[in-house]
Amino acid sequence: MIKKASEIINTDKKIRLLIAGYPGIGKTTLALSAPKPLLIDVDRGTDRVEARYRTDFIQPDTYEELLEDLVPLNLIDYETLVIDTGGQLIKLMSAYVIKQNAKNGQRDGSLSLKGYGAVGREFARFIDYCYYQLNKHVVIVFHAKEEKDGDNTRLRILVEGQTKDNVWQPMDLGGFMEMQNNVRTIGFTNCERYYAKGTHGIHGVLTIPELNGNQNGFLTNLFHQINENIKAEAKEAEKEKKAYQKIINTIKEATEAITTPNEAMEVLDLINNQKHVLTSEKESKSILFDKTKELGFKWNKLKGEFVNEVSDDTKSA
Repeated sequence: MIKKASEIINTDKKIRLLIAGYPGIGKTTLALSAPKPLLIDVDRGTDRVEARYRTDFIQPDTYEELLEDLVPLNLIDYETLVIDTGGQLIKLMSAYVIKQNAKNGQRDGSLSLKGYGAVGREFARFIDYCYYQLNKHVVIVFHAKEEKDGDNTRLRILVEGQTKDNVWQPMDLGGFMEMQNNVRTIGFTNCERYYAKGTHGIHGVLTIPELNGNQNGFLTNLFHQINENIKAEAKEAEKEKKAYQKIINTIKEATEAITTPNEAMEVLDLINNQKHVLTSEKESKSILFDKTKELGFKWNKLKGEFVNEVSDDTKSA
């Protein structure tokens, strides 16, 4: 079904978010601040979350068990699937793809080159299933590690082998948690220290407030802000589109009435005095010059005006 661009203002977009950081910085607690979360605790760490902030959880031992749990009937009460950690999920997937095809593994039980490809595809398929078919927010938590990059030390997500790109690609947002001046932060903009990912006005370094017994709602508020930003962006785009169309219609109407070079100059003045949006200036001039070409007018470069005839000191537009 074809939809109008303006219909996006009614969006309730689900968000795919990657959170990375060192152990103990509070990644899981932050992840559980998303709307109505179900924790997929493949890292067996739910007991490390302060009791008042714990949520319902599952602890699958295999990838097959996880898929059996994640069916629509089981998830009616939840809006967000929190995967903790992504590294452990990929280990479950590794065992799964080797079981599916022995060529995906090596004799020591590790993944083969073909196996890494299979895990990458399965990860993408899993995220798509959670996001598109189950219609849930997806928050995936990764541990961070330091890697040397020339003279710089950068933070990277801790993930096995060649699956980094597969992990980042489907995410709307990706942020690294750090302590700055004894305050927890999460950064959504690339910098020398880490690669991150922002969208819809969510960029830079955000401060994560201390809970101190208060409601755990940081990501719920962030997701709401993203949707408000999407609506505002759509409304602004629709406003620009209407302004653009109004300018084009005005210029077309004025251009159709041209019969003399002087009238062509009047339309050029009209174009130059518009408050242009998008590509309206370029397209307006194209409409005018197509019309003057049709009428046999040429642009006199020395005089800066349209004329009926070409002389030695003129140059065609």
